[in-house]
Order: sequence, then structure tokens, then C-alpha cells
Amino acid sequence: MGQRQGKPYRVALLGLYHESNTFIARKTTFEDFQNSHLLRGEEIIAEYRDAYHEIGGMLAVMDREGVEVLPLLFAEATPGGTVTATAYQRLLDEMTTLLAGTLPIDGCLVVPHGAGVSEEQRDMDGHWLGKVRELVGPDVPIVGTIDPHANVSRAMVEATDALIAYRTNPHVDQRDTGRIAGELMIKCLNGTIKPNQCLAKPPVTISIEQQYTAAYPCTLLYEEAAVLMQWPGVLSVSVVLGFPYADVPEMGTSFLVVTDDDRQAGVAVAQRLEALLITHRYAFVGKLETVDAQLAEMYRLEKPILWLDMGDNVGGGSLGDSVVLLKALERDGRLRGFTCIFDPVAVTVLRKYERGAQVKILFGNDYSLGLSHNPYAAKVCILDKVDGKFRETTPRHGGQVQYDMGETVLVETAAGNVVMIHSLRVPPFSLSQLTSFGLDPAGFDVLIAKGVNAPIAAYGTVCHTIMQANTPGVTQADMTTMEFRVRPKPLFPFEDIST
Repeated sequence: MGQRQGKPYRVALLGLYHESNTFIARKTTFEDFQNSHLLRGEEIIAEYRDAYHEIGGMLAVMDREGVEVLPLLFAEATPGGTVTATAYQRLLDEMTTLLAGTLPIDGCLVVPHGAGVSEEQRDMDGHWLGKVRELVGPDVPIVGTIDPHANVSRAMVEATDALIAYRTNPHVDQRDTGRIAGELMIKCLNGTIKPNQCLAKPPVTISIEQQYTAAYPCTLLYEEAAVLMQWPGVLSVSVVLGFPYADVPEMGTSFLVVTDDDRQAGVAVAQRLEALLITHRYAFVGKLETVDAQLAEMYRLEKPILWLDMGDNVGGGSLGDSVVLLKALERDGRLRGFTCIFDPVAVTVLRKYERGAQVKILFGNDYSLGLSHNPYAAKVCILDKVDGKFRETTPRHGGQVQYDMGETVLVETAAGNVVMIHSLRVPPFSLSQLTSFGLDPAGFDVLIAKGVNAPIAAYGTVCHTIMQANTPGVTQADMTTMEFRVRPKPLFPFEDIST
């Protein structure tokens, strides 16, 4: 049992979670955290105890072992631009104040993302984890989870005893990863292990569309990691694919190995994976297909088709307002599609009309024209007006249970395409986003989802064909066309590393 001298261990639980796209002009504010998940104390337990989220896995282990969990703060915002200095400082001040008020503690469970960037602290996760370490001291174990889209820094590793990345993308193993972190924490508390972390950062970054872990080439890395996990003394092997939309010195793929006080084994495992990635680096570049080529191919493919809008990937920070793929379906006119569009201004206009009304409306943005804002003009029929709240009860990317896309209006265009226009940004991680409001996903030829791999966990259950579209936007798949200033060099595929 989790006890010391007859008393339960006291373990703090806290997290600050954001995937920051530094190429987006709009900053992520404190309000964005409020509109997503800003939870304190028992709110964290209520939200995640039964969820498919890492916190749920951590809690399950702590409950089983009789550990006293001290839930402090969990702040998460939908991926977006750099976090403002004001928002980060406000969250950091609250987190550290709450943590200081719980001391002394026996351990600390942490939930960073690993790709957080704020205006003044570019390594946001390394910074707040370092502050946690300063408060609890060098002897209190700090164990946590990270997203495989992290850009892991030395500061993150030095501040913690063990960080474990999810093994799947889409991320459907978050609860299990939290359980692994919880088990390591218990072993730390009982003194049965002494974690040692080893970080390797090869000069390679993986193209976003090649980060589907269930398929080649990612399977090369994960299968080797599974073999290396069997080495004596190895506690965890994390393949950290990296987040290519953050211009930071830590950008790129990493391998993070946790051993039981065996630095030599950790280095050897990390170097094996590093060499494997470098050898097969060209397989991770990928081949991009145009929208028109994919549209021409759709007629012979089994329906429904999941059409992934990579340039407007909400899970990578995009707004979710692109009409590029919708316009392609509209021009063609032979396939019936569905898409979500984030446009709070259009919602404000549409909510004035009754169901069944025929309305001329401007909505979304046509990124193919390269303009700052060029909405799509269409005559639509209003199908429904809903509050935008829905729940997900099965393991899906992100592990969240409750979603809120704000006031939402469902419309149908003259070409027969259905558009869900919503007022709060929500990534397409759940089919409940459709079914909760009376839409049958199987009733469409094409389901447009604004993502790259993450929506597959949800939409893949009904879609017989999956296509990744090379669309324009701030999450465009070809990262080599983006202007980086501080990324590491040399870094493949930007530079040749053969020498």
C-alpha cells in the first residue's frame, strides 16, 4: 500500500497543457483556457476519474494504493498560437501558490504537453516543471506524461524523474500511459526504483502526415522500442515524434528512456533508436497529394470517405475555418459532404433566423487565395440551432469526455453539403459531434475533418477510405515551406545530414 510510517503518501497532481503553434498570429489567452478546461481541486477528479485521459489512469493507481491525491490545478486550451505572457504568468502563479500551500508532499504527478510556448518562456513546459522542482526540492519524485507531439527540452528532463509519452497517434492510450506513470510513482515512493532519464535528439524531424503510429514508417520505431523495453533495467522507452509547428530550439523528434539507475543502458537504447531513425529518415518525409487529384479519385472509392484537411488542423493550432475542401465539393457537385466551420460572427448572424429559413451568408475563410480573410458566400437552409455541448464515452484522441463548441447552427448548402458552423474552437476528435445533433455520419459520401491523424480514431469507425489533403494554412503539411528562425540546424529534411 502507498504508505509511509502508517500514513498515506501525499501526492500532488497538477498540469498545464498546451500545444503552441508559433506560426499563428493570434495568441492563446487566459480566456482560451477558461473555454476549454481550467479545473481546480476536486473538479479535476470529477472530470477525469473515469475518463480515457492520463489523469484517469494516474488516479486509478493512486486509489488502488491508498495514496492521498492532492489535486491542485489542470489548465488546458485547444491548440493555438503562442500563450500570452499574462495568461502563462497567471496560471503559473496560481499553480505554484497552490503547490506551496500543500507542502510537504511525498510525490508530484505532472501533466505537461511538451510543446507549450509562451511569449516570454519559449520552453514553457521546461520552465513550469522547473518551478515545481524548485518548490518540492531535489528528493521528491516528479513523474508525468507527455504528448508524443512534444518538443522535449533538457530542462523538462532535468526537472523530472520520469516522463512517459503516449504510444499511439491518434492518442487512444492516454489512460494507460497515466497508469504507467502512476505505477512508476508508487515504485519511487516505496524506494524500489531510482529513475534515470536519458534524452536523445537526432537531427531529424518527422513530417506530420507520417506520424500515424499504426502504420509504416512509424511502426519501425515503435516495434524497436517494444523490443528495447525488454532490456534489463529499462522502465520506459518513449518515441516522441515532435511538433513541427513550433519554431523553438527543441523542435524535432526525440527518444526518452527511463531506466532504474542505469545510465549506460539508457544511452544505449536511445542511440539504437536514434540510428534507426537516421537510417530510415527519407521514409518519414511522405508524399503529398493535391485536392483536385484526390477529388478525381473519390468516385471509385468506398464511401464514406474521411477527407483530412491538413492545412486547417485544429489539433495543430489552426482556427478550423477553412472552406477549401468544402468549395471543392461544391464545385464538383456529385458528392454529398459534411464539415465543421469555426465562425462565431456567422453564428451571430444565423441565430436570428428560424429553422427552415433560406439565408445568404458569408462564412469561413478560403486559404487557397492567400488572402488574410476571404469568406465563402453561399445560400443555405438552416437545419437546426443547438447549444454545441456533447460528450464522448469511448477512448478517442485527447481522452476528453465533455466538449463545448458553443452556440452552433447547422445549415445545408444548395449543393446538398451540410455545414456545422460553431462559435468555440473544438477539434474533430469525436463522432458525437455529429450524432449528438441528429446527424448520421454514414449518410454522407465525404466527411471533412480538420486534422491529420487524430480524427481517424473517431471517424475511422465509419469511414471506409481515408485521404490526407495537402491544403494551405498555418498547419500545411510541408513544413519546409515555413519560415523558421531558431529551430536546430542541421535538421533533416530541411538540411542534408548525410555527412
